[in-house]
Parts: sequence; structure tokens; C-alpha cells
Amino acid sequence: MKRLFPILSIITAILLAYALYQALVVAPTDALQGDVYRIIYYHVPSAWTAFLLFLINFIASVVYLIRRNQKADMIALVSAEVGVVFCTVVLVTGPLWARPVWGIWWAPGDIRLTSTLVLWLIYVSYLVLRRFSSGSQTQMLAAALAVFGALDVPLVYFSIWFFRTQHPQPVIGGGGSMDPRMLHVLLLSWLAWLCFGFLVCWSRYRLEVLHREVEEAHAMQSLAGGAPAKASLPLDRGSR
Repeated sequence: MKRLFPILSIITAILLAYALYQALVVAPTDALQGDVYRIIYYHVPSAWTAFLLFLINFIASVVYLIRRNQKADMIALVSAEVGVVFCTVVLVTGPLWARPVWGIWWAPGDIRLTSTLVLWLIYVSYLVLRRFSSGSQTQMLAAALAVFGALDVPLVYFSIWFFRTQHPQPVIGGGGSMDPRMLHVLLLSWLAWLCFGFLVCWSRYRLEVLHREVEEAHAMQSLAGGAPAKASLPLDRGSR
């Protein structure tokens, strides 16, 4: 597995570079928005990747609640961390795209924008809980919060199908349309970002495994170091 990581890293770097070239050079310019629309090749793939990671977080959290499986808990934590990063990219690129097209950075009443921000806040709260709470029930509370947060993902995705909003229609289904050449580049960009997200999750998971092994080793060392001291107390009293 260690040998596979560098190979995948090289492939991912090539994919990202090729996707960037396709997005900036090969993809045709939008007739209405001009070149600013090219943000879509980062905005939409980041959103899809975040949704996928939050789905993985949801499944892993449910597994942990049922089986108390530590691997599932680590997968839930890692997918939430990386998912928040991609969701942050969505929240940053969205206003950058909206300002020249809509004339405003943010539309407070837009259900898609608001629900995405709520989704981001829920998973940031999840990470804050995992980081700063050290109670015995932290993992269970975090898993329950993750299950609750996952309920917002369908709302974010389907909001522009069922509510009137400034946000454009989905590029795939839902009444939206896209030039086949643009769609090809969009899917290529998503593949590149999926590979990148997988590599980040893989690295973070390995780091989390090592972190927990070190914590377990420290705990075992503390127990082993405390046992002789407790056992020597009766001997000291007896010698007196």
C-alpha cells in the first residue's frame, strides 16, 4: 500500500493539471457569462465531492452507533474533516462566481446558499466537538450529530428543484442544460478532485491510526508505571 500511494499521487497530479488545462483553455466560453463561468469546474466538483464525503461520514457514523467500531469512527472523522474543506471551497467560489453574474456576493434568502452554509456549520460543529471534548460519550454524540447533519445534504441538493431560487438549475437533470464539451470537462474535473480527496483522506486516516496508537501506548505506559507504585505501598507499611 505504501508503494501505491506515490503512484496514485502522480496520477492525481497529472489529472489535476490536465483538468485545469481543459477548464481554462479547451472548454468553450459561455455565451452569457463569459469566462467567469469557468469557476464551475471547481465549484461544482467541490460540492459533489463534499456531498460524497458527508455520505461516507453518515454511513460510518451509523456503523459506529450500532457496532462501536473504531475504524468506522476514524473514517467518519476523516471524511468530515476533508468534506468541510471541500464545502469551504464551495462557499468561497460561490460568491466569487455570483458577484459578476448576479451583482451581489450573497443572497440571504436563497435556500440553496443558506442550506449549504448551515451544512458547513453543522460539520464544523462536529469537528469542534471532536477536537475539544474529551468525555467518554464524545464519539457517540459526534456520531449522532453527523447523522443529523446528513439530513441537510438532500435539502441542499434538491432545494433548487423544489424552491424558487437565484441559483441556476442543476447541470445534470432538474431542467438544466450544458454544452456536451463543458459537461465532459466538468466530469473530468470531478474525477481529478475525487482522486485528490481520496489521497487526502488516505493520508489523514493513516495519521489518525498512528495518533491513536500513540495515545494507546501512552495509556498503557501510564498504567504500567502506576502499578508498581501501588503494589509497593503494603510492603512499606509492613516494614514499619
